[in-house]
Amino acid sequence: MATIVITGASDGIGAAAARALIADHTVVIVGRSPTKTQSVARELGVEHHVCDFARLDQVRALAATLADAHPSIDVLANNAGGILAERQVTEDGFEATLQINHLAPALLTTLLLPNLRAGAGTVIMTASDASRVGRLDLADLAMTRGWSSMRAYGTAKLANICYARGLQRAEGGTGINAASFHPGVVASSFGSGGGPNVVGWFYKSWLARQLFLTNDQGADTLVWLARGRPGVDWTPGGYFIKRHEVDPPPQANDDALVDRFYAATQLLVGGEG
Repeated sequence: MATIVITGASDGIGAAAARALIADHTVVIVGRSPTKTQSVARELGVEHHVCDFARLDQVRALAATLADAHPSIDVLANNAGGILAERQVTEDGFEATLQINHLAPALLTTLLLPNLRAGAGTVIMTASDASRVGRLDLADLAMTRGWSSMRAYGTAKLANICYARGLQRAEGGTGINAASFHPGVVASSFGSGGGPNVVGWFYKSWLARQLFLTNDQGADTLVWLARGRPGVDWTPGGYFIKRHEVDPPPQANDDALVDRFYAATQLLVGGEG
């Protein structure tokens, strides 16, 4: 049975993906909330870990634990993320939206590269079409100028897409494959963990439940990528919506920028080049 690690799995599409995959895979879930994460783990009878991606020391500890417990990892689904109402700087010195959505998952991935190579593993990044309002400025990744909640979130999701492409270009020859996807607009707890009040309220509203996708529907492409065969069922390095590869934002199609951004990320997280 394949070993699949899913972050952001204490609720939402991460928990839905875990429920879908548990029948025929060994699933390990990671969440920020101890109570919610333990609840999902008890329901499914799976291994679980608690980690706050706003603290990179916790990410390093998580990676060490996972690396020891699972010498070979088949799928790492980097699904944790969120939107913030105000610009914050973490204790690690990074703009918080970028760290939670991009730098922490990149650090976890980098520290687990030996395990992913051993399993010819797949890395899945939960991105968003909000990436189309983002812009990567390698000279100002901290977004000290022009910060807004949605621009920061869009930029972090663009970072997810570029990171998946950069990882594919850097590690594809080692057997690792990567992809990113947009889950759609899902009626979930998005925005409730420090995001703009109106966003959290609307995502939990009756209207959202009528208009938006369910968590199971949002998780569908993640599950499909996790179960699929890279290069056969889906294109390595691709960006997917509803199981179909689509054109990513223009910056993610710029190979030179993708390579520079991937290298910059590795330097920021102190990982392999």
